[in-house]
Formats: sequence, structure tokens, C-alpha cells
Amino acid sequence: MPNLHVVTDSFAHFPSLQVSNRPGITIVPNRIGIAGKMYREGVDLEAEEALKLLAAKPEAPTLAVPAVTDYAAVYEQLAQDHDGIISLHASRAMFASWHHAQRAAQYPLGGCKVIVLDTQTFSAGQALLVRMAANVVEQGETLDDIVRILRGAVARVYSIYYTETLDFLHHNHIMTPSHALLGAMIGIKPVLSIEDGQLITIEKVRTRLQATERLVEFAAEFTDVEDAIILQHKTYLTEQGRMLQDRLAVEFPDLHFPHALYGPSLAALIGPEATGLVVLERETDKEDDDFE
Repeated sequence: MPNLHVVTDSFAHFPSLQVSNRPGITIVPNRIGIAGKMYREGVDLEAEEALKLLAAKPEAPTLAVPAVTDYAAVYEQLAQDHDGIISLHASRAMFASWHHAQRAAQYPLGGCKVIVLDTQTFSAGQALLVRMAANVVEQGETLDDIVRILRGAVARVYSIYYTETLDFLHHNHIMTPSHALLGAMIGIKPVLSIEDGQLITIEKVRTRLQATERLVEFAAEFTDVEDAIILQHKTYLTEQGRMLQDRLAVEFPDLHFPHALYGPSLAALIGPEATGLVVLERETDKEDDDFE
């Protein structure tokens, strides 16, 4: 059985998926700047503390992905004891993490092969794929089979978010200044989705009830859900989270929708007051193989 290891960046955040402390997974942390101080995500700054800091600071934070040298150091260390590395990263359409990992994988590593994959998503969606990679590694699959499985799974991960904060979207060029200003003036909030690796606004709503309805409509589009998670900005189940959970229970009586606190990197993108829903669709006989 090949001795393989999974590497990812700290966009892959979802505590109850047991990604952070799981053997066989190495997370290379992003760096987040809040009020002039830099933190390593998951090392110097945990999710709950980060959301509190972001809510208290008026300016949007800075976000820096791991450098080429960060990945090179991790790969070099792992190559001493492993035959192969599967390195999964946040969408390369939005972040440089995949590009940095790809460059680091070109360094000489003896007989250890590194496969760098673009998950075309981030946050809990990315964590679902990281957990899947670790599971198939434990099952003794070959490196080629693992890559094939992950390629098929990437196309089955879907995410939608509702956020109360427009400033962060403006700062991260997800929403234009004019749209952010107009939204603030007339009290509309964006609903966002990840499409082709990009976080884009797909709709605007005025109330949390409307946002909840849109998230339920999103989930109802799937006929066979393998896994799902509600993301929110509090450790306890918020009023909106409970409303969403209750509505989803009607649509999917046989499926539980747990909730979890989203990570600092996602908060740096969409703000400290958001609600999201991530869905993993069940595998079918035909898979989309357009994945690198």
C-alpha cells in the first residue's frame, strides 16, 4: 500500500469534519492581517476569536496565502517518509495558493510524487474534499485512483452564502463600489455563489427571511444530497441558522444539516456576519473529468 499524505491550505476549514487535527493531513496556514497585526490562521488565530476581531474593526482585513517556500518546506519534510503527496487548494481563479503549491512541487523531492489539485472552491467545500482525500488514502487507493475520485467530486460541491456586510465584498473586488454603495443606501444584501471557481453575486434580498428562502431553494435543486453543512458566524445555532435548518428538514426529512462556525479566511472575504450552505451531491455513474 502506498504511503501517501494530504496537504491543503487553511481555507479548508470546518471543525466537525475533523480536518484540522486528523493524522495524514497537513494544513499550511494563510496569514490574516487585522488592525495592523498578522496572524497565522488556525495557529495564532482561531475562528471564533477572528470573527470577534473582524466584527469590532471597521476596516476589512488583509489575506495572504502561503508562499512557495512555505509549501516547499512542507513537501521536503513529508517526502522523507512518503511515496506521494496530494495537495488540494482553494480555487486558483481567486487565490494564488494553487499556483504557489504548483511551483513548490517542481522542486526535487527524490521519489516522492506531488499532485497539486484545484478544488475550485474554498471553506467547507474544500474541507469536504480534503476529508474525502484522507478517507481514500486510508482505504489504500493508489495515487492515480485518488486523483480520479477527487476530480469527480470537485464538480459535485456547491456553495451559497448570504452576508450582511458589503464593505468586505467591496474591499475584495467581489462587488463594485457603486453596487456596494447602492446596496447600503437601499438596504439590500447579496446572495453569493461559487461558480467556475469565482465567488459571484447571484441575487439580492432585503430581509433575512428572503435570504433563508433563497438558500432553501438552492438546496431544493438537488435530488440526491450526500452531505451538507450550514455555515454561520456564531458557535451556537443562530436564529437564521435554526430557521434554515427547520426549512431544510421539511425538504430533506432523511438528511441532517449540521451547523458550524466558518473560518477566518472566509470571514476575510465576505465579512463576520454571514450564513452559508455547502452541499455535496451524491456521485452518479457519469462524472465530469474536466479538472486539474
